[in-house]
Amino acid sequence: MTLVSKNIKYLRKINNYTQEQFAEKIGIKRSLLGAYEEGRADPRLNNLLNIAKEFNVSVDTLISKNVEEIPDPSLPPAQDSGQKEKFKVLAITTDQNNEENIELIPQKASAGYLNGYTDPEYLKDLPKFQLPFLAKNGTYRAFEITGDSMLPLESGTVVIGKYLEHASDIINGKTYVLVTGKEGIVYKRVFNYAEENGKLFLASDNKIYSPYEVELEDVMEVWEAKAFICVSFPEPDSEMTLEKLTGIVIDLQQEVIKLKSH
Repeated sequence: MTLVSKNIKYLRKINNYTQEQFAEKIGIKRSLLGAYEEGRADPRLNNLLNIAKEFNVSVDTLISKNVEEIPDPSLPPAQDSGQKEKFKVLAITTDQNNEENIELIPQKASAGYLNGYTDPEYLKDLPKFQLPFLAKNGTYRAFEITGDSMLPLESGTVVIGKYLEHASDIINGKTYVLVTGKEGIVYKRVFNYAEENGKLFLASDNKIYSPYEVELEDVMEVWEAKAFICVSFPEPDSEMTLEKLTGIVIDLQQEVIKLKSH
């Protein structure tokens, strides 16, 4: 870890910023800030200027002095890192333009991912792509799901998830990809009981599968589902009769007529 990376991490913490909050404040991705703090990437000049300005220090101080040894009573105390259940710092890869890749974890690579997810060299060998319509303030990864527990999403569907740093960010009832030690990689609807008993409650959309619990300490990564890619279209609702379809079409036609009359 370089001196500048130590300084950025130290100043961020004593100013009570999470990585995501500070990255958004200076206009970069959270994962890029993480790379700065770990010494895996050197900040460009414009980013150094923004960081120094935000912390009210000079660029020279940021890159050449150990700020932990500079007494400054105006600096607030560091935030208690135990306030939130925090997941690990994520390894990432970037393209030639320093844009984060979306790495694809196919079914056949899921077992290997459990052993190599922290290794940048392992990630380099995975398929990668970009999706320009996703928000720029997150880190994304794509997982090929298996089985029929989350119908109508079929086996082979690719779910694209946004990385979560903290367990407290899990919203009850939303769908997530979880990387766990015991269950492997699973895509489920999650209910968060981390504060009550240190567990997550996982439910399938296909009701023939029973819900179950996982210990939070067994969870290595959580990805909030943001999009999916599927080569086949979901089948219509089995209860969708011809009369219902006709009614939907009529309603849509009426809405179009209303819009045209305005």
